[in-house]
Amino acid sequence: MPRLEKITTAPGFTFDALTAGASGAPLVLLLHGFAESMHCWRAQVAALAAAGYRAIAPGQRGYSPGARPDPRETASYHIDRLMDDAMAMVAACGYADARFHLVGHDWGGSIAWALADRFPKRLASLTVLSRPHPNAFNRALQMPDGEQARRSRHHTAFLEPDAADVVLADDARWLRERLAAGGVSPEAIELHLSVLGNKEAMEAALAWYRARGAIRGPLGIIQVPTLYIWGDADDTVGRVAAEGTKDFVSAPYRFEALPGVGHFAADQAPDRVNELLLAHLAGYPL
Repeated sequence: MPRLEKITTAPGFTFDALTAGASGAPLVLLLHGFAESMHCWRAQVAALAAAGYRAIAPGQRGYSPGARPDPRETASYHIDRLMDDAMAMVAACGYADARFHLVGHDWGGSIAWALADRFPKRLASLTVLSRPHPNAFNRALQMPDGEQARRSRHHTAFLEPDAADVVLADDARWLRERLAAGGVSPEAIELHLSVLGNKEAMEAALAWYRARGAIRGPLGIIQVPTLYIWGDADDTVGRVAAEGTKDFVSAPYRFEALPGVGHFAADQAPDRVNELLLAHLAGYPL
C-alpha cells in the first residue's frame, strides 16, 4: 500500500511524498499538476509497486509545507527550480546516477517534457498525461480558430493577484466543481483539498503560473521513448495540440486517446492508465 514519506533534498527543503515499492527497485517518479496533488497518483503508485517498481509521487514545491518558499518571490517557482527539485529528489532517494522512468500530468507533464529535453540519457521512458509537448501546445494556441486559446484562458486568470481567493471562495467551490466535472470522486477531491485547500498552498501553486507567465518556452525534439495519454473530453487541451505532439518526439512514440475521459485521467480512469503505463515501462527496462 502507498505510504507517506518525507524526502529532504537540502536544508529547509523537505517534500511530502506518496511512495511504495522496495528501495533499489527500478524507480518511477510521478509529478502531479494543478489543481490536484500527489494523491492523484495513488492508484498508479500501488500498481507500480505491485509490478516490482519503486514509485515516488512527491508533493512538489509549494504543495509540500516543508518546501514552500515565499510565493511573492516568483523566481523561486520558475520551472527550472521545479526541474531541480525533481532531480534532487531522485538523488535523495538513492538514484543519483541511475536511469529512471518519469511520469507527469498537467504542470507535472510540463516539467516532465522539460526534463526529457534536458536529461534524455537519464530517462528510460517518459509518460505524460494531458499536457502536450510545449511546441505543439504553442502552435495550437496560435491557430486562427482560437479554440486552444479559449481552452487555456484560465491560465491568464491565474496571474491575477486575487486568484487564490477566487479559487478558494465559498469552501473552494471553484476547485470542487472543476475536479468533479472532470470525473474526480468526492473522496479524491477531499484528498486534494487536504493539500491545496488553504491560502498558503494555493498561493504557492499559482506562483508556478506567475513565474512562467503566459508564454511556454519551446523545447527540442524529445529523444526518450514516450507514451502520451489524452482524454478526448479534456476541456483544457484540444485535439490539435494533442495529436500534434507526435511532431516533436523522435523516439518510439505512442499516443492513446481515452474516449470520454477528461483532464484528470489518473483519477477518472485509473485502471486504463495503469494498463497503459505498465505496458510502456515494461517495453523499456532499466
